[in-house]
Amino acid sequence: MHDVKVSACAERTQLADLLHSLTTQQWQTPSLCEGWSIRDVVAHMLSYEELSPGGVVSRFTRGWWRFDRANAIGLDDYADHSPEELLDLLDRSLQPRGLTTAFGSRIALVDGMIHQQDVRRPLGLPRDIPADRLVPALNFARIAPPIGALRRIRGLRLSATDLDWTAGRGPEVRGTGEALLMAMAGRGAVTDELEGPGLATLRDRIAAARARPHRRTRSGR
Repeated sequence: MHDVKVSACAERTQLADLLHSLTTQQWQTPSLCEGWSIRDVVAHMLSYEELSPGGVVSRFTRGWWRFDRANAIGLDDYADHSPEELLDLLDRSLQPRGLTTAFGSRIALVDGMIHQQDVRRPLGLPRDIPADRLVPALNFARIAPPIGALRRIRGLRLSATDLDWTAGRGPEVRGTGEALLMAMAGRGAVTDELEGPGLATLRDRIAAARARPHRRTRSGR
């Protein structure tokens, strides 16, 4: 049986190695998360890492139980953390803790994988994601509430062209597993890498979600 926790740790370790190699200017590069720099994405990820169960409840209560508001609060709480401080925290958090260990550490795996691509893609630093990490991430991303994929992919069939993975029923959307994952997470830019009769519907849904007032939720956003 595949150990998701091991994969989540490997994903975070690879992200840490990448972030240690970035320049100060690269840390300020806009990420795929609208309005967030790479530093903001990393701060967002780590803002949940040290929260106790009570701390998670407190943050969501302050955020009126909305993911976008809770994430904004976490980002504000970590606004004064420098890249060096964030790297130190990440190095101490390679093993998932707290909220991210839920669902067998699938939250940590999916969050780390999507946000690593949020960093890599704008910097032009692609990678090959191991299939034994990507398949469980795809399966969980379909149903994970913070991602909101259900409303984007309802009535569509997703088919990976580089993996033995399909999901859903309806007009097909085809592409690499990584591009499908990012599209499920609402990253509209990756839809240029997809094809199929269901693509127009997926694009429209992603665009509609981005156009809604106060809508800023993506993978953990």
